[in-house]
Amino acid sequence: MISSERQEHAISTKLVSPSAVSVDPSKTNDYNRFAEAYTAANETNLVNAYYERPAMLALAGDVAGRRILDAGCGSGALFAALRDRGAMVSGFDTSAGMLELARQRLGDGADLQVADLDGPLPYPDETFDDVAASLVLHYLEDWGPALAELRRILKPGGRLIASVDHPFAVNLIHREAGREAACNYFDTTKWTVEWTVGGQTALVSRWHRPLHAMIEAFIGAGFRITVISEPDPDPAAREMFPEAIAAMPRFLCFLFFVLQAE
Repeated sequence: MISSERQEHAISTKLVSPSAVSVDPSKTNDYNRFAEAYTAANETNLVNAYYERPAMLALAGDVAGRRILDAGCGSGALFAALRDRGAMVSGFDTSAGMLELARQRLGDGADLQVADLDGPLPYPDETFDDVAASLVLHYLEDWGPALAELRRILKPGGRLIASVDHPFAVNLIHREAGREAACNYFDTTKWTVEWTVGGQTALVSRWHRPLHAMIEAFIGAGFRITVISEPDPDPAAREMFPEAIAAMPRFLCFLFFVLQAE
């Protein structure tokens, strides 16, 4: 059974129509408004704590002594895990509220900055050995400028380790909701869900793009793909979330890449 605490911190999602956000797009992706509730869920839930974050850490491997940028670091869970493994970590996020929670976790000495992946980044050329982009690229319609910036700040041969919404999963969500026309697999399409977490609701919009478009963007920005991964959940998830894992032992939720700067 899932504990009442984990149920409380779970994120429930509901697909909404584009018209729900067309009147006031500023109401979407306002992480400042629900930073604490989202962070509490991210710490303990199945999808983040026992699936996405362990997969990112496994792909990163031995990071001791490596200088890593956590792009879109949120409240700092991945930052902390990488630092605990001996990496020298910097992080940025667009949400000042999330960064405040990250600073509480990581300490005042942590290198954290407010910045937007959709614009110039405040780091010199060839600064980092690795960039971890955990569930952040899919917030962008155009990956080109962001990938160019990440390529700029990576050392030659450096790695971009990225996770994004799996395009097959996004397409399946729309098909099951009878909204195939709203999200053609082969198009780059904005889609929105309503999250309910910690008694709060929030609209979150992301961009679906087909796999070939992702690959073209990576190659066009000067990266070589070394790994494409569709991992299983962490083995501990079977004990922590037995009913969920029994119902869905294999996930098709996120897609993971390791890319090398050429």
